[in-house]
Amino acid sequence: MSQSFDRPASLDTTQKSAATQEWAECALNSEALAFAHDLIQARHYVIGTSWAEHEPTEAQRRAFLETHPWEDYALWHLGLTEGAADRTLARYDFVVGDFMRLHRSALVECAARAATYRDRSIEAAARDLLALIDHRSGVAAGA
Repeated sequence: MSQSFDRPASLDTTQKSAATQEWAECALNSEALAFAHDLIQARHYVIGTSWAEHEPTEAQRRAFLETHPWEDYALWHLGLTEGAADRTLARYDFVVGDFMRLHRSALVECAARAATYRDRSIEAAARDLLALIDHRSGVAAGA
C-alpha cells in the first residue's frame, strides 16, 4: 500500500495553524527557475549559510512587497500553490533566497521539502540548481 504525502496548502499566513491547514498541490514556477539560473550565472548566491537564519520572515516578505511588484516576489519562489489566488502570500512557496541573493541552503530545504511532499518537478529543479551552484563554485559533487 502506497502512502501519499502532500504539502499543506498555504492559506493566508496570518491565519495558518497546524490544525486548520488543508492539503494542496504545488506547480513548478518556470519563471522562478529561469531567474534562479540567471542568479547563479551572475554569481548572486551564497553558500555555507543556515537557511533557518536567513529565510525571510513574514514581515520581511511584506516589506519586500511594499517596494516591489508581485511579479518580482514570485521570481523568488520555485512553487506556485494550485488553487491559491495570484498576488497572495499563499500562492508562492519554496522560496530560494532572501530577496537579494539565492541561498544554497534554501535550495537544500526546497529539495528536501519537495521530496517529502512528492513535488517531483520542484525537487528535480532544486537539485539541478544545487548542482549548478556546486559546479559554478567549485564544490565537489556530494560535498
